[in-house]
Amino acid sequence: MRGRKPNKTVRGPESGAVAVEFAITGPLFLMLLIGILVWGQYFWVSHTVQQLANDAARAALAGLSTAERESLARATLTAEVADYPSLRPEAAAVIVDNQADRLTVSIRYDTAQDAFRAFDGLVPTPPKTVLRQASVRLGGY
Repeated sequence: MRGRKPNKTVRGPESGAVAVEFAITGPLFLMLLIGILVWGQYFWVSHTVQQLANDAARAALAGLSTAERESLARATLTAEVADYPSLRPEAAAVIVDNQADRLTVSIRYDTAQDAFRAFDGLVPTPPKTVLRQASVRLGGY
């Protein structure tokens, strides 16, 4: 035992296996990561647009006529979309449906110019238009 030299590890035929495995799994992992970021951004935009619709419907309740309700909903959308720096005000549109028993405010947001659209074609991407609505019952509960 004395005077014996330690064994040196000798690389065998699997020395390039890690590089080959990474070459196969690396792009898949990268695509998965990009997909998570793209869909996460889409869900954030969808949630935000729903919140904008809720607030616009709540504000529109104060109107006495259809025109006044539409005006209040548009003003609320314009004021609140500015609070979100990643949303573009010109991409949002409000639609007010004033029926006898309910008020429905729909907000349509076009994501075609958003940053996460740069990955269209690389990973499966969500729809380009987000449409969310909020309804409020009018009168007699």
